[in-house]
Amino acid sequence: MKEIALHLLDIVQNSVKAGASHVDIGFDLAADGLLTMSVQDDGCGMTPEFVARVRSPFVTTRTTRKVGLGIPLLMQNAMQSGGNVDIQSEVGKGTLITATFHTDSIDCLPLGDLASTVATIIMGSPDTPEFSLKCSSPQGEMSFTTEEIRPALEGVSLSEPEVVQWIQQSLQEEIEPILGGIMR
Repeated sequence: MKEIALHLLDIVQNSVKAGASHVDIGFDLAADGLLTMSVQDDGCGMTPEFVARVRSPFVTTRTTRKVGLGIPLLMQNAMQSGGNVDIQSEVGKGTLITATFHTDSIDCLPLGDLASTVATIIMGSPDTPEFSLKCSSPQGEMSFTTEEIRPALEGVSLSEPEVVQWIQQSLQEEIEPILGGIMR
């Protein structure tokens, strides 16, 4: 994958498939350039044995193919920048995946278009789960949640093109001042 945002898309798709009702996404950029991405869900969770094996590309829950490259590629890209990936999961309670990237490393991927990625995630699962995004850096912080915008839409689907465009533009305006330096 060429962007951290694409890793986010893959990890969140796993959360949706795990039956999560809430998916919380976080990006924290520390003053020293350490970027922490977290995805926490309340899905079905994984057994300790599966968590130990999920780092292998030959482990997947999919029945259509025998390889799962999402987490191994995330691990590779995080480690190439000097970062790491941590996976915590409990059956019946959910999963927390945390990846760190040293943005000052020449091998660190760009963040990419986080606003469009989050808008795509929401468009792909407009009814459930609820999504939240929190971003922070020394420049400030922002937060967004689908739970807050649903009432204002009065029944209009989050997958409507105008709504998706509004979400993407709103997120872009809020994210750019906070994480703009690492986006491209």
